[in-house]
Amino acid sequence: MAGLLQGHIAAVTGGGSGIGQGICQAFAREGARVIVLDTSPEGAKETVDLVKAKGGECSAVKLDVTDRAACKTVAAEIAKSGNISILVNNAGINRRNPITGDPAAVAKDWDDIMSINLHGMFNVTHAFLEQLRATKGRVINIGSIQSFVHVSWPNSAAYTTSKHGVLGFTRSLAAELGKDGVRVNAIGPGMIETRINAEARAKNPDMVAKVMQHTPLGRPGKPEDIAGPAVFLASDLSAYVTGSIIMADGGFRAI
Repeated sequence: MAGLLQGHIAAVTGGGSGIGQGICQAFAREGARVIVLDTSPEGAKETVDLVKAKGGECSAVKLDVTDRAACKTVAAEIAKSGNISILVNNAGINRRNPITGDPAAVAKDWDDIMSINLHGMFNVTHAFLEQLRATKGRVINIGSIQSFVHVSWPNSAAYTTSKHGVLGFTRSLAAELGKDGVRVNAIGPGMIETRINAEARAKNPDMVAKVMQHTPLGRPGKPEDIAGPAVFLASDLSAYVTGSIIMADGGFRAI
């Protein structure tokens, strides 16, 4: 039986670790040819090796999503071997500094977070736009519970703002590209355990406990908990879904 994504070519930014790596593996299991876009050659290679070890088709291209010209160049190179039909905008960073903190540090954090989380999402999407229109493709943006709330994280104005922006971009693009058959949706992860945030979780046990007390399922998520919704949104199972965000937060927003 063919997988849900058989015949698709999927590009995943930040695919060299964490949620992105989990999505790459899940897409490959469902038959997609996966292209890992990441700034880390080591991380990208790890993902490629994991996918190929299970018989999947995967390659990697180094990409800094903040470099608009590089995004266009990479998109053009990829098009030579086939247009992508799935784009996952997963690359992102988070830093938790109160806006009342050191002015220079706060300003740098703001600029860095916006450059990757918002401008990077635009740069990559715009670079692949014609391919997605040609294939009637699917765009999946990774938002957050902070696309809606910030109460539990009063020291992350930049990140919260960027993730509100992800949701706005998702809805705006869905409205504009629907006529072209392109579907645009988002996923809103809750607290997901990854290597990238392991140190932050270890240093902030009270914050972790507070989030878990507010999470009905009572556990942090794992990358595979986001990969499932991503497969759904990338596949024809969600053929009439666009402009939406699937919350994968263990029920955080339910209470």
